[in-house]
Amino acid sequence: MTIAAILFDKDGTLFHFGATWEAWASAFLNRVTGGDSGQAARLGNAIGFDVVTGRFHPDSIVIAGTPAEVAEALAVHLPHMSRHEVIAMLNQEAETAPQAEAVPLRPYLDGLRARGMRLGVATNDGETPALAHLNTAGVAGCFDFVAGFDSGFGAKPDPGQLIAFARAVGVPAEQVAMVGDSTHDLIAGRSAGMTTVGVLTGMADANELGPYADVVLPDIGHLPVWLGHEPTRNESDA
Repeated sequence: MTIAAILFDKDGTLFHFGATWEAWASAFLNRVTGGDSGQAARLGNAIGFDVVTGRFHPDSIVIAGTPAEVAEALAVHLPHMSRHEVIAMLNQEAETAPQAEAVPLRPYLDGLRARGMRLGVATNDGETPALAHLNTAGVAGCFDFVAGFDSGFGAKPDPGQLIAFARAVGVPAEQVAMVGDSTHDLIAGRSAGMTTVGVLTGMADANELGPYADVVLPDIGHLPVWLGHEPTRNESDA
């Protein structure tokens, strides 16, 4: 199998999930509640975030959901705000969330491009904060395609973003690898007819990702070596 293009999820894949989104959740909850710790705890529970430990629950909607889905989960607790206002605040906080690169991204991505790979990002985050994160890391220019849940192609686990990437770079789906840290990423990849690569820099473990992945790797840094051999389905290097 020849891989000519790689489509990455962003959070939990290019960037460590916890280091980014735990800080984001704390900042957002503090802002939206005006520092009311009791209300922050209630809102945190609604999105699967423990404000005391500063950690997400494994089934948190934030892990693979879109800002619109997060806003919907918060709606009953924020009757004074419209969905649009909540989404806008979520995105504003997301744009300034700290980013911890899974590997040093610029040399990594430059190396893939030197091999002739076409690269893209498909995230359930908004497109504007996604571009802000990539620009902050100095790597936005490394990608041929960046799509968020609001870019017009839908959101994962539906395959719309993935199909749009393959069309944009002119590469058949069977020559594209979808790389992600959640089952949403991998289900979308399978639906699009792509090779699926799970990574363990998010909240899911190898047992959770394995049924949907052609390979599970510790992080994206292991991908170039893996691309040099022909894998068997559900191979695990975790």
